[in-house]
Amino acid sequence: MLRPYRFLRVLIPLVLVGSIFTGQAWAQNKVGTTAGTFLGISIGPRATAMGGAFAAVGSDPTALYYNPGAVAQGEMSQLSVVHTNWLLDTHFNWVGFVFKLDNANAIGLSYTQLNYGEEEITTVLKPEGTGERWSANDLAVGLSYGRSLTDRFSLGGTVKFIQQKIYNESASAVSVDVGLLFITGFNNMRLGMSIANFGTDMRFEGRDLIQRVDLDPESLGNNDKIVGFLKTDHWPLPLFFRVGVAMDVVKMPFAVMTVAVDALRPSDNDEIVNVGTEIVLQNALFLRAGYKSLFRENSEEGLTFGAGVQFLQPGGPRWSFDYAYADFGMMDYVQMFSLGIAF
Repeated sequence: MLRPYRFLRVLIPLVLVGSIFTGQAWAQNKVGTTAGTFLGISIGPRATAMGGAFAAVGSDPTALYYNPGAVAQGEMSQLSVVHTNWLLDTHFNWVGFVFKLDNANAIGLSYTQLNYGEEEITTVLKPEGTGERWSANDLAVGLSYGRSLTDRFSLGGTVKFIQQKIYNESASAVSVDVGLLFITGFNNMRLGMSIANFGTDMRFEGRDLIQRVDLDPESLGNNDKIVGFLKTDHWPLPLFFRVGVAMDVVKMPFAVMTVAVDALRPSDNDEIVNVGTEIVLQNALFLRAGYKSLFRENSEEGLTFGAGVQFLQPGGPRWSFDYAYADFGMMDYVQMFSLGIAF
């Protein structure tokens, strides 16, 4: 059994590190000044329906995003495929796989993509189109490892490759996520914490930044076709520091009700609190609701809800389907769907 003081020896340094990094960024008021903002989109309809309060809740593949320290607590290998009808007719897709090596160790793979679609290229001389098309998309690929040090305490981390691309320009970065999960003996109360996207800066490069320059246009006879490269600025990744608590407030043979609260401190916006609940009936039907971005002024996020079903095959895999709806105020709403299998 993990003694409380041993847990605090791990917890306190992580809190201090997260506070230092996010505190410095927040003090400089860097609202909306980071690259890779797609990394802040909620993953999975289960977590989204619970208002994003998931740092201490789940050990399914979506925990790779919220808290990689939780994935080792799962009992089975799992695959989850998520599709989101995101804002402004864009599409957000995520795939996560957790493979249990043994009772204490697990590895995970995740793939994130935000597809902005494509449009026809027009110019002043060809307002009807040039016959070419341009597109933009973001992606992140992660490799994770989680380990249960005891039956109550686990930790894990993720290394990610991140890329953003628009037409012929692209930027890339590498980052690290770290998380831990502690399960107390009181009503299955869980404490979770994670730091995400601690990594390199991003800077766009591409062939459209190559320009021909005349260094001295006032002089005759000089070379006016010198090739130059426009240099773009470096932009940091959004750093997320999460602390969450979840507890089973109702636990009966046919129903379990879980309540969760997360505090999120991002480096590119104000702090928020997310709250959510999940009701499990007969371990087959799931009802969820939550509220996201409490205490953030002028936030368009708010009410969330959703549901899920689970099918158990005796001696076979476990299938699940989940749905979530999230209100975005003036930006309308988003819907999220997922299909999962555990084996």
